Amino acid sequence: MSSPLFFLPGWCLGRGPLNAAVDALNGTFFDLPGYRDMPLIDNFAAATADVASRLPENATLCGWSIGAQLALAVAAHAPEKVGKLVLVAGTASFVQRDGWPDAMAPATLADFTAAVAADAAAMLPRFVGGFNRGDARAKEVTRELLALADPLPPEAVLASGLRWLRELDLRNTAPQVQAPTLLIHGGADPLMPLGAAQALAALIPNARLEIFADCAHAPFLSRPADFLACVRQFLHD
Repeated sequence: MSSPLFFLPGWCLGRGPLNAAVDALNGTFFDLPGYRDMPLIDNFAAATADVASRLPENATLCGWSIGAQLALAVAAHAPEKVGKLVLVAGTASFVQRDGWPDAMAPATLADFTAAVAADAAAMLPRFVGGFNRGDARAKEVTRELLALADPLPPEAVLASGLRWLRELDLRNTAPQVQAPTLLIHGGADPLMPLGAAQALAALIPNARLEIFADCAHAPFLSRPADFLACVRQFLHD
């Protein structure tokens, strides 16, 4: 592989679900702020700058879900650092906004945030099961994700990520990305609808969208061989 690959995980679940894929790609994790040994950086712009400062030049940067949003922002903020960009289950805005319908209703996210604050451990199986609805292997992938998930991070870390999901609108950021970009998206993703991925791909100048049919929010577990083949082809193009 011509450039080092770094992967930003998703909210709450940590590295565990992605370990096999990242290992197979000879990649390195960049944990989200507050996870494992990383200090919590509550401000998204500061977190973007922190990731950019630690990346070597011309790296391949990948991200899943909220990690894809952070990767997108890093690529726009520091184009010299990101030679290629891979966004897995990404979106410009997690919640619905004017002109952005393919997203979660703000009231639904508010209810979810309250449930996390009340009992994050009890919320976890419902969250994972919910984002696998529509996947051809939904029950199996849900079991895998829950078995592989890292220990829950502190409540303040979870709350910070949910604030990002509520506040982030990257529609003006996406056109600034200079790196060739691959979006991998489950055609049946209920958390980040396919329409959001299609709209995001249209905003990024040099982007290609790969849709995995009958797949929900975790294509790297639902269709691991297809996922790896897709990423490897993109990296070697």
